[in-house]
Amino acid sequence: MAVTLQRGKPVRFPHVRPALVSLAALLVVAVMVWQAITAGGSPTPDAKGLSHTAMIVSTGVLVFREGLEAVLVLAAVTAGMARGTQRASLRAVPVGAAAAFGATVATWFAVVALIARVNAPALAVQAATGLLAIVVLLVVMNWFFHKFYWTGWIANHSSRRKQIMEAGDTGALGTSGTFWGLAFLGFTAIYREGFEVVLFLQDLRLRAGSAVVAEGMAIGLVLTLIVAVLTFIAHKKLPYKKMLVVTGVLLGVVLLVMVGESVQEMQQAGWLATTGIGFALPDWVGLWFSVFPNVQSLAAQALAAAIVIGSYVSVPLVRGRSRKLLAA
Repeated sequence: MAVTLQRGKPVRFPHVRPALVSLAALLVVAVMVWQAITAGGSPTPDAKGLSHTAMIVSTGVLVFREGLEAVLVLAAVTAGMARGTQRASLRAVPVGAAAAFGATVATWFAVVALIARVNAPALAVQAATGLLAIVVLLVVMNWFFHKFYWTGWIANHSSRRKQIMEAGDTGALGTSGTFWGLAFLGFTAIYREGFEVVLFLQDLRLRAGSAVVAEGMAIGLVLTLIVAVLTFIAHKKLPYKKMLVVTGVLLGVVLLVMVGESVQEMQQAGWLATTGIGFALPDWVGLWFSVFPNVQSLAAQALAAAIVIGSYVSVPLVRGRSRKLLAA
């Protein structure tokens, strides 16, 4: 933030912007806690789960996180294609991305129809979809912390784009082949994220309903669209790594919430017993974070946290060991 004096020399206030951001974050947290306390909570597995707002926040975080990764992949794929002879081929990537978005919507309705045809109690279906979502989310978190995404997924797409363009320049693919090759590249970059979102949100949809999930999806898509516009139209250099780290932390919180909710559903379905811990927890803890006062729920959330944290901690250890082996 800067103020221009009469002489035209700006005076900068470097601490104003972080202070405003911190104040806004504290205000959001205060409103969430106030709403949770005044609205009551879900302290036991026999009660219903998260609040309406908590469901929307979880959905929005999931959609924005996957959307942010999709934008990052597309940015890597289209890098260096905005000039020269490759500019004409650039339109193939958004064509493939648009097709992937349509395929994601079709996949959503197909999965919804498939789940509706399952002849099983509602609680059992919710518990099963919750477990599937948790497994997929744990895999995604593991990829993120081991930098698989940076060195594998993104690098793979960049390499494929380079191969397609080189084949097009030499005439091996031809104009049509280059177009469809890049379109398919854009399709795979988006559909992978979209398919994960479809799996993630089925558990939330079964617990909160399609309307609530649609609200969260809208928020996540708007945030993703803003990042996409700044990246591809305004050509702004955004701090993608920092954004992914922040959303990764939020995704970790969502993971713990989903684990708590899934354990609650398995207890309601009779799959797990409920062993009390001997004291109560504040209602808002269950309402917002799905933390319930029983051994099974707390142990499952602790295990999920240990897996994620262990995955993060193991990265430098594995790297150090690999370097020692290479140096030996």
